[in-house]
Amino acid sequence: MSDEQITMPTKYDPNSVEQGRYEWWVNGKFFEAKDDETKQPYSIVIPPPNVTGKLHLGHAWDTTLQDIITRMKRMQGYDVLWLPGMDHAGIATQAKVEEKLREEGKSRYDLGREKFLEEAWKWKEEYAGHIREQWAKLGLGLDYSRERFTLDEGLSKAVRKVFVSLYEKGLIYRGKYIINWDPVAKTALSDIEVIYKEIPGAFYHMRYPLKDGSGYIQVATTRPETMLGDTAVAVHPEDERYKDLIGKTVILPIVNREIPIIADEYVDMEFGTGAVKITPAHDPNDFEIGNRHNLEQIVVMNEDATMNKNAGKYEGMDRFECRKQIVKDLQKAGVLIEIEEMVHSVGHSERTDAVVEPYLSTQWFVKMEPLAKAALDIQESDETKVHFVPERFEKTYRNWMENIHDWCISRQLWWGHQIPAWYHKETGEVYVGMEAPEDIENWEQDEDVLDTWFSSALWPFSTMGWPDEGAKDLKRYYPTDVLVTGYDIIFFWVSRMIFQGVEFTGTRPFKDVLIHGLVRDSQGRKMSKSLGNGVDPMDVIDQYGADSLRYFLATGSSPGQDLRYSTEKVESVWNFINKIWNASRFALMNMNGLKYEEIDLSGEKSVADKWILTRLNETIETVTRLSDKYEFGEVGRALYNFIWDDFCDWYIEMAKLPLYGDDEQAKLTTRSILAYVLDNTMRLLHPFMPFVTEEIWQNLPHEGESITTAPWPTVKEEYTDKEAAAQMKLLVDIIRSVRNIRAEVNTPLSKKIKMIISAHDEKALQTLEANKSYIERFCNPETLTIALNVETPEKSMTAVVSGAEIYLPLEGLIDIEEEIARLEKELEKLNKEVERVEKKLNNEKFVSKAPEAVVEAERAKQKDYLEKRSIIQTRLEEIKAL
Repeated sequence: MSDEQITMPTKYDPNSVEQGRYEWWVNGKFFEAKDDETKQPYSIVIPPPNVTGKLHLGHAWDTTLQDIITRMKRMQGYDVLWLPGMDHAGIATQAKVEEKLREEGKSRYDLGREKFLEEAWKWKEEYAGHIREQWAKLGLGLDYSRERFTLDEGLSKAVRKVFVSLYEKGLIYRGKYIINWDPVAKTALSDIEVIYKEIPGAFYHMRYPLKDGSGYIQVATTRPETMLGDTAVAVHPEDERYKDLIGKTVILPIVNREIPIIADEYVDMEFGTGAVKITPAHDPNDFEIGNRHNLEQIVVMNEDATMNKNAGKYEGMDRFECRKQIVKDLQKAGVLIEIEEMVHSVGHSERTDAVVEPYLSTQWFVKMEPLAKAALDIQESDETKVHFVPERFEKTYRNWMENIHDWCISRQLWWGHQIPAWYHKETGEVYVGMEAPEDIENWEQDEDVLDTWFSSALWPFSTMGWPDEGAKDLKRYYPTDVLVTGYDIIFFWVSRMIFQGVEFTGTRPFKDVLIHGLVRDSQGRKMSKSLGNGVDPMDVIDQYGADSLRYFLATGSSPGQDLRYSTEKVESVWNFINKIWNASRFALMNMNGLKYEEIDLSGEKSVADKWILTRLNETIETVTRLSDKYEFGEVGRALYNFIWDDFCDWYIEMAKLPLYGDDEQAKLTTRSILAYVLDNTMRLLHPFMPFVTEEIWQNLPHEGESITTAPWPTVKEEYTDKEAAAQMKLLVDIIRSVRNIRAEVNTPLSKKIKMIISAHDEKALQTLEANKSYIERFCNPETLTIALNVETPEKSMTAVVSGAEIYLPLEGLIDIEEEIARLEKELEKLNKEVERVEKKLNNEKFVSKAPEAVVEAERAKQKDYLEKRSIIQTRLEEIKAL
């Protein structure tokens, strides 16, 4: 490879590096699962983004982690399936399409169901296109040949199968219950689609007069408009204050309806007056009390939260307007005795932000107790359980499943899976089945659709062909290996996938769940439109490249923790990549056309050669081990330290000596090592930075078509040389110390200085003599003396390293007082280190419980610090005596 063949620009430009590369990967089918029986399968299903808009930083983080895992596994020789897809996102997408229609002056009712669904499908196609473009820009290694959508025919079949099966088992039922009602979207919501917000409100204290004129009973409510549907007042059966009133009736103010005073143990005697109004159609607890006492259920609102005919003179009013009017009327009637202002927690719709109304409605439900129990049972065995990473999130999952309520699955929408239930037009008989009844003209299908999470709960197995017998992908790639997702949807999605997976496939849907946090701004605030602190990942890529963003996202936090976005940190990654780029460019330009088959590591190696190969082995081991534990932040640190410090700052500089020398064999060995180390480094980095590593790797001498399918680096024991690593450490410590001293006294490297090195023993002396050329190259001495037990020169700067002392005679370049201050500062630092390590070693718990190797390492540090401290103390005494 001659200089002319190197086309790498002098500066890393992500746009030119990334241009066309993704299309090349996709066209080469490098990301497609091969169904290769000779390889072990490994699979991940993408958490399907909603087709409601474009991807945000959270999506970029989530998918980057999955891409890192799948790229690594592919290189490790697995038959990898990373299955892409999108979610129809029922209520969210319908809200967007309806908003678009409103802008055109239309509503869904103007279009009718069929035409509205055509509009929704157009929306889906448009936004699915945007999402695929963003996946491409991020460089995601997805198998598009298996892409799925939650409203695909195959997935719809799976949904019908699950519904029918659960219905036939008695685990799906239909009934009248109080549900969370969104009056804007006009649909039921499950408990976890309700967001609670602290907002100002009030307790309204009222007197309900007894029918017999003997007095009144006092109640309070935060929603006075619901009193129009009151059908009782309840007290505790053992409350002495009200024992004589149980069975009597009161007159409901304004409505003038007689309602009974009942006794129920649900009532808390200590709260308020100990008497509560009961509105069975508008409160979940009241609903249960009403059922126990056979109370009438009076619905006083329409689906849009306006008051209905049961509200009498308030009919047609908005619920909050009605509240104001009723309060005035109660005051006028003299029965409102106090308005107690307060701040309270009120449920809001996650999608429309409307205040949720507890509302009596006929809905479909899943009976959760048996499903939750089966899902919790698998957690008892390590072989069958879903492993949460970090482990603490298993507790979150367990708490949810142990306290789960029945799941309201029907939604009053048009966009989604229509419920496979039909009602006979004459008899009212209910038919539930995979297909419509044969005499369809006599039946009407339920107009509601299923909750979005009902279909996405089946995602790991429905995407692989379930329930079709003999589905190849299901047999080969299920259960999946890991699910990557945020902690905010453990309840929504993770728990539901687990119980549906257990129910319908008899096994966990994934072995591991890697939980990450939320992306926050640099101040730790949640990103939101209202704060204007959102960041479009595509804008970041345009400025700094996909690799810079990916590496920052992947290494910026530990599992389960939130991530603070910082432009400065992304920019610092760009600088890191630029450093890699320039180091690679230097290496390539000095390889002199080296071909892959010419790479020869068998020649005589310098200490630097042996050291960098040892450090590469250590880095391969560290990166592989930590990646298997999903500790990508630690992986990032290991890679950064090796590439920036060891390879770029030290080895490349040391490699210049043989490269610019006359020994042709030494040149070949150095070129070979540069090629070998760079090749392996690019492979280690590839999952994090796919674009730049492919670009550099294509310029390196290599085997294979793409780095995406190049084998993952493995430790080559024959290249580990601990002795050489120790020798190199001595040399690096000396060079660093000299550079630090020069910096302290403002002596530039270009100025020659006298250097004396006193070796502590014969071994250190031999290392220093054998590698004198490095010291001369990087310290620029005028004279260099290396010997055992050198007589300490007067008036010199000193440094102590493990194995040697360094003296730089100053001859007036610095005054003695400054050197004393420096040594005292160094002594203070060593005193702290000695104190820290001795505190650890004096701790019996640490010594008895820590691994032996860790304890030994601390003892070695103690010995090293004590030796250095002794030398510094001696030197201080000497210099003070001058």
